[in-house]
Amino acid sequence: MARRSDAKHKMVEAAKQLIRQRGYEATAFSDVLALSEAPRGSVYFHFPGGKAQLAMAAAEAHAHDQVVVIDQAAEQARSAGELVERYLGLARDGMVASDYARGCGIAPLVVDGAARDSAEMGETSRRAFAQMIDRLAFHFIVLGLDQPEARVLADAVIAGVEGALVTARALRSPTPFDAVRAALVSLAAGGSRH
Repeated sequence: MARRSDAKHKMVEAAKQLIRQRGYEATAFSDVLALSEAPRGSVYFHFPGGKAQLAMAAAEAHAHDQVVVIDQAAEQARSAGELVERYLGLARDGMVASDYARGCGIAPLVVDGAARDSAEMGETSRRAFAQMIDRLAFHFIVLGLDQPEARVLADAVIAGVEGALVTARALRSPTPFDAVRAALVSLAAGGSRH
């Protein structure tokens, strides 16, 4: 049985995994409890706001995870194009490793309509995507792009990854990631004039 101190973390991680696989609407507390092995009473203790509060915590955790992945991809990158190449490669590898089962942990809140129906969930979704975009833009600036170019490329990378996640899942093929990666590396090369 999970200790109270890590029950919340385990529930957030379980919710993140389930939302990435099933979406927001199809993720139930009972599934989160089963996967996290958290005590039943801990759900409303840690998440008095219910499923929406848990989903927002999962979206925030997913954004944090992606910022870590972006930072890891940036560590060895010598150009904006290399960062794009590495980040898209990691996203591609993650999708293939999950056997095309895991998508984004934020998008389902938007796609399933929860972000539209709840101002707080909408703000959480916007903030989560903005964290990822801002972190990419920061690294692109460090790698030599001007601020406007960095922002455009960061927006394009996140939009491209999100589209590739959906398309690769539908096709059960990594080729959408390969196409997006090639197009965005080319875009990055056009912006790297410093």
